[in-house]
Amino acid sequence: MLNCVRPTFNMDMWPLLLLLVQLCLCSGYEGSGQYSYGDDEEWYFRTYQGTPWCAPIKYVKHGSVSCSAPTGQQHKNVMGTRCKIRCKQGYETQSSEVVCMASRRWSSNYACQEVRCPKLNMPVNGGYKCSDGSYFNSRCEFFCAPGFGLKGQKTTTCQHNKAWSAGVPTCVDMDPPKIKCPNLKDKWAEPGKLTARVTWDTPEGVDTADGILTDVVLKGKPSKSNFPEGLHKLSYTVFDRAGNKGSCRFTVRVRVRRCSQLFAPDNGYMNCDSDGDNYGATCSFKCTGGHELSGSAARVCQYGLTWSGTETKCSPMNINVGVRTAAALLDQFYEKRRLLIISAPTAANHNYRFQMTNLQHAQCGLDLRHVTVIEVVGTYPAQIGRIRHTVLPPGLALQLRLLLRISQRSFQMVLVDKQGTDKQRYPFPITAAELFTTIDTFPLRKDEMVLQQEAGQTCHS
Repeated sequence: MLNCVRPTFNMDMWPLLLLLVQLCLCSGYEGSGQYSYGDDEEWYFRTYQGTPWCAPIKYVKHGSVSCSAPTGQQHKNVMGTRCKIRCKQGYETQSSEVVCMASRRWSSNYACQEVRCPKLNMPVNGGYKCSDGSYFNSRCEFFCAPGFGLKGQKTTTCQHNKAWSAGVPTCVDMDPPKIKCPNLKDKWAEPGKLTARVTWDTPEGVDTADGILTDVVLKGKPSKSNFPEGLHKLSYTVFDRAGNKGSCRFTVRVRVRRCSQLFAPDNGYMNCDSDGDNYGATCSFKCTGGHELSGSAARVCQYGLTWSGTETKCSPMNINVGVRTAAALLDQFYEKRRLLIISAPTAANHNYRFQMTNLQHAQCGLDLRHVTVIEVVGTYPAQIGRIRHTVLPPGLALQLRLLLRISQRSFQMVLVDKQGTDKQRYPFPITAAELFTTIDTFPLRKDEMVLQQEAGQTCHS
């Protein structure tokens, strides 16, 4: 029998005082309560009967615990001790915090129990199989009876919030009708065309349920249409009364017979109809001013994929300097070349030497603008005329000066267009850029520039 005394205490000893009072009043106190707290707690009660402490919470399966005594005592299981319980994902506890009561029992069950989702409903005309019943992370897979298709998510998983990741699907009649598309061979385009007319019979669908079809839809061009070159994908779709559909796909390939690619000759142009190299296409050729065409002026792509005629070439025009008159000489350039006649009294003339030096570096620009330079140097009978490396007879050079009214005693330059018209006279040398700017303003020159741009003819100097 314990003797009850009145101890001296401070406020921090209040919880301990309460324990002592209970011991004085109730000797041999056995405790009460019917909670199941685990083996540690039962062992503690059997070993320490009569001690007013709760069983210490050292470990929580599938969770963690953090306890604090009311006055900071070393023991974390005195009366008033509070323990916070945290469970792993997929587990839950009855209370997130428990308190050690005077009854030597914790205020609530602190075990972490596995989360459980509501029981799933069974889909009509189907069922499901689960990996772990309705517990957390259990994965259930739905299935349908033969003849039915699953509409919705095929699987669902029990989540930590006690909800399934997807709802229960339904089993519906989803058996589609069947249809077989035509099998077509490649088609060849007709001569001079890039298309082919393709014909086939419309296929019929078959329904495996009630045999009734509501519609047949074609995606693509219909039969008896003209298809361009290439591969074309088409499909037929058939529907039944339940809204199910069946599809089939087929292709139409149109091929074009083609010859080897032709190119415009140097110093010439090429113009082709149709696609330029397909069976039946015709390509015609023209030469730039000052060049003469040899070979075929037009060639046709034949069935055997070869071109008719012979190779086309554009050669520099052959200038005949053996003519009797200057007019006959100029007629050879009519509608073919522009002329730049440069006249000087001597080869040592300063203006003449400056002009020829300036034009020497602009030969590409002169050829691009169809300009032929004729030099007439000296005074009769010692005067000399030449067209590049071809020398003119003295009498022909004299006639050229007389025809164009060019003085023998001073430097002069005359620009003549393709129609033989005297367009511009220069008493002093000019730069190549100034000359080209003038020529580019001629009406005929604008058409030439368009053709040269299409043919990719240009100068970089």
